[in-house]
Amino acid sequence: MSLILQNIAKHIALTVKEQELFLSKIEIQHFNSKTILAQSGQVCKNSYFVNSGIVRSFNINDNIVEHIMTFACAGWWISDMYSLISQKPGDLFIEVLEDAEIIVLSKENQEILYQEIPKFERFFRILIENSLVANQERLMDNLSLSAEERFEKFQNKYGDLQHKIPQKQIASYIGVTPEFFSKMKNRLLKR
Repeated sequence: MSLILQNIAKHIALTVKEQELFLSKIEIQHFNSKTILAQSGQVCKNSYFVNSGIVRSFNINDNIVEHIMTFACAGWWISDMYSLISQKPGDLFIEVLEDAEIIVLSKENQEILYQEIPKFERFFRILIENSLVANQERLMDNLSLSAEERFEKFQNKYGDLQHKIPQKQIASYIGVTPEFFSKMKNRLLKR
């Protein structure tokens, strides 16, 4: 429980009573790898905080090609922000990649927190702003950086994750085919 409270404390200070109220509004769940937490085409009703494990969000295009949007490791939040905020059907799948302990906060309980502890509006505004900045940076990177540069940024952002997930998922995240990624990695290793 302390990991999520540490995450919150980076942005807002909660009293003991506020912490207790917050903890009463969340649910700790354990999920096996390959569990789908959110489905494309459905309305996203939760935000997820990863206590342990790895989670990813992705989309599948009309050609049945996966495009990974983001990964979330311990200490990270993940959701289909468009769907959660608009309460319209989303385009993302959210999948557990490695057995995980996840804290689930429903949209309904998030709204209650806004009413009961108004500083949570500030906390989630900061998360949304950080998400917007990261998404814009990722878009600009995809438009202007080479595949090698995008891979370097992936390594800087996600550290040891590259040793825990399939190479084809890294390729999808940086926007190249698995074959291209394999050749690129071999080229980088020979340098």
